[in-house]
Amino acid sequence: MFKARFQTFDDQSERSAIAGRVASLRAELARRGLDGFVVPRADRQQNEYVPPSEERLAWLTGFGGSAGLAVVLADRAILFVDGRYTLQAADQVDGTVFTVGHLVDSPPETWVEANLGAGKKLGYDPWLHTAEVAEKLAKACAAAGAHLVPVEPNPIDAVWTDRPAPPLAPVVLHHLKYAGEEASAKLQRIRHDIETLKADALVVSDPHSVAWTFNIRGADVAHTPLPLAFAVVPKAGRPALYVDGRKLDNAVRHHLEELADVREPDALVSDLAALGAASKTVRLDQATAAQALSCIVTEAGGKPTRGPDPIVLMKSIKNAVEIDGARAAQRRDGAAASRFLAWLDREAPAGHITEIDAVAALETFRRDTGALKEVSFPTISGAGPNGAIVHYRVTRRSNRRIGTGELYLVDSGGQYLDGTTDITRTVAIGLPTPEMRERFTLVLKGHIAIARAVFPDGTTGAQLDPLARQYLWRAGVDFDHGTGHGVGSYLSVHEGPARISKLGTAPLRRGMIISNEPGYYKTGAFGIRIENLVLVVAADPVAGAEKPLNAFETLTLAPLDRRLIDVALLSAAEVAWVDAYHARVVETLGPLVDVDTRAWLQAATEPLSPD
Repeated sequence: MFKARFQTFDDQSERSAIAGRVASLRAELARRGLDGFVVPRADRQQNEYVPPSEERLAWLTGFGGSAGLAVVLADRAILFVDGRYTLQAADQVDGTVFTVGHLVDSPPETWVEANLGAGKKLGYDPWLHTAEVAEKLAKACAAAGAHLVPVEPNPIDAVWTDRPAPPLAPVVLHHLKYAGEEASAKLQRIRHDIETLKADALVVSDPHSVAWTFNIRGADVAHTPLPLAFAVVPKAGRPALYVDGRKLDNAVRHHLEELADVREPDALVSDLAALGAASKTVRLDQATAAQALSCIVTEAGGKPTRGPDPIVLMKSIKNAVEIDGARAAQRRDGAAASRFLAWLDREAPAGHITEIDAVAALETFRRDTGALKEVSFPTISGAGPNGAIVHYRVTRRSNRRIGTGELYLVDSGGQYLDGTTDITRTVAIGLPTPEMRERFTLVLKGHIAIARAVFPDGTTGAQLDPLARQYLWRAGVDFDHGTGHGVGSYLSVHEGPARISKLGTAPLRRGMIISNEPGYYKTGAFGIRIENLVLVVAADPVAGAEKPLNAFETLTLAPLDRRLIDVALLSAAEVAWVDAYHARVVETLGPLVDVDTRAWLQAATEPLSPD
């Protein structure tokens, strides 16, 4: 099996292993008459976190990020990553085997068109690519006079001799006291949308949507409580749920069989072919449905239509039970985060705490709640220059002590039955420099601008995104990630369709939970990010308003580092916001923490302005 993710390649054995894997893949491609192969970081359902058995890109390249794609030809190979992972990829990937390209600025299809010779055959696994991606690759191949060829089984699986077995974690029921709506009612709403879409059936290829629809959870992937499963929901009649029966105990199976036909995963292909043979119109999710699914329907005589999965929007708008659960989870998580920050303030200045020590301590405080199911993503724990790597993951090799005079950035979250959390705090260890304080305050101003925003119903995340960047822009700097992402209810910490970013086209709807996380990163020096989760709510009434107005309720509760705030750069309204937030933090969390942490909280949340 490949070594732990986020390993760096500074020893010869690792370099030799990667070179050997690429050589084995090239030999297998030659045996199959292929001149190259596309390796995405994906499983059959386009999950953010994939089980070890699906980590083909990490096994082949050594790259452990959550977004990437490699193209291997007979004489060259390239790994594409986005802006979050450029530094990580350079650290993890052997540059003598793979060059590193930018997934967005110079996409794979551009490289394929320029590097694939006429008459060549480029293979791809149709189960690991959406139809949109496959069409782009096919167009690039055609422009080069080459051919894109679907390949099954995946050639990497033929050479990955110690590939792990697929996961078989038990499926569990998500109780109504957490879900807030019966699965039968959800299915009724879904059927209504299927009819509106003029489809005969919906293929639910996103396992998050499957989990939400049937009120089930699992543990097939890290950090997100997912059972890997598919479903087909017809406009009329019983749905079908495709899940490995070994994951179901008798009680869970009985419950699910009251809602749907429970079938083995292999039955999906024949059932889709039957829909096609009956000339049915089948809706496929453009974001997660594999190209193979579209081909099955088409080749059987059906009509696949692509578009957004309607369940994604339903899932993103939390009901009253889920909102109450989110507030409870944030209180619990905020108390744990505050215990950690108090501990860090006591221990870090002595210079003996490492990034890994901090990760372990933070997880311990969360586990002490007695409610933590799993961390919601691998904790980002970056001291000094490591904090400038946006999606940094500490390893034994990269681990460094948190030094005096540095900034420490910690981005973390928890999965609880009643909610999912995500919080980032940046802390000064010792005396911060004037530059650190100025940059932190500019980030804080952008954070406050989002937190205080009032906007017409229907406003998109792209329209709000400049509010977070405006003060950094005036200083001639920016950050290369979105300002906010949706968050699920004991589901994915990264949930669509809404986000606050330059590409955020979905309207923000009341009931959505979004992150608010502007940042600044000085390569080789320090990183700054301030992240709270916010809930879209109705704004306070405004006299003469001609449209419904929305606002944000900040859910996350934990102190901001006052030592990093340059009050002179804040307006009176911004100072008032910080003071009101801190008053709420100490009032809410004070009763939930121990005496020592309560004393630290009171000092950490003192007003910026005199009474």
